[in-house]
Amino acid sequence: MNNTVAVVIINWNGQKLLKRFLPSVINFSEEAKIYIIDNFSTDNSIRFVNKNYPKIKIINLNKNYGYAEGYNLGLKHVKEDIYILLNNDIEVTKNWIKPIIENFKHNKIDIAQPLLLDLKNPDYFDYSGAGGGFIDKYGYPYCRGRIYDKIEKNLNQYNNTFRIFWASGACFIIRKKIFNKLNGFDNSFFMHQEEIDLCWRAFNQGFNVFCIGESHIYHKGASTLNNNYKKDYFNFRNSLLTLLKNLPGKSLFSVIIRRFFIDFLLFIFFLIRGKFLTSLMIIKSYLYLIFNFKKVFNKRTKIFNSKKYYEHNSIIYEYIRFRKDNF
Repeated sequence: MNNTVAVVIINWNGQKLLKRFLPSVINFSEEAKIYIIDNFSTDNSIRFVNKNYPKIKIINLNKNYGYAEGYNLGLKHVKEDIYILLNNDIEVTKNWIKPIIENFKHNKIDIAQPLLLDLKNPDYFDYSGAGGGFIDKYGYPYCRGRIYDKIEKNLNQYNNTFRIFWASGACFIIRKKIFNKLNGFDNSFFMHQEEIDLCWRAFNQGFNVFCIGESHIYHKGASTLNNNYKKDYFNFRNSLLTLLKNLPGKSLFSVIIRRFFIDFLLFIFFLIRGKFLTSLMIIKSYLYLIFNFKKVFNKRTKIFNSKKYYEHNSIIYEYIRFRKDNF
């Protein structure tokens, strides 16, 4: 049975990005129907699309819901079997979508991403997803091709279909039935790391996440949030939310305590470096966690009452073995 495919782009005041990047999506995605979910843009984004690409289906929302809830609401209007959730600052390549279709047809894949390369420096991987994501035992994310701030050069070392822990939100591919079964993204995340939380919830229920390395795309990056301090806040806060929601009870307390001390050292480090607002964002993240603890913990209870937990460390060990065997 052939799956129908939708490329769904979320947009907020992104006319310049749509003008720059939409042509590649139009030219190289003939296998898919293209949608744009618009988060109540106040620029001419929708007028531009309607004028130049009238066949694209526009899903208009009544305010800026962010990435997570924006997709939750918009995807209710998308009927295709496979969602390809694509940032509006992505340049796709010829035949990028064919390996995705083939892998979803012949392999047991529920969630995936392509290989993400840096548009500004195309010989290197992109920070936001590279060759597929993992997390360390304290909840800090990293990728094949990007360990924290260290970016690898692309030497075709990840041109394979490989099991990962989380797929990048820059190009997040998921079966519609899985997205609905997991109740979509957690809308309290707003943006940043909501894909990690969803993949962890998927992993808890035995679903499979892969990087499809035969498919290559290029990401401009940092196009939506130019305010780095706001980005720091969402990254610190949402990482903590992900841990509290998804860690098994036997390790929850010890991991959270150790994570607190690591973040405290980071707080001191940023203060010494004169990055006072970044330090403030760490404090703000913990304050959010304290004042919303009951709300977040209730979500955790629903997850753990319904499904078995799968140890996330096991897949990290697979990646370590891969690195050891190949480099």
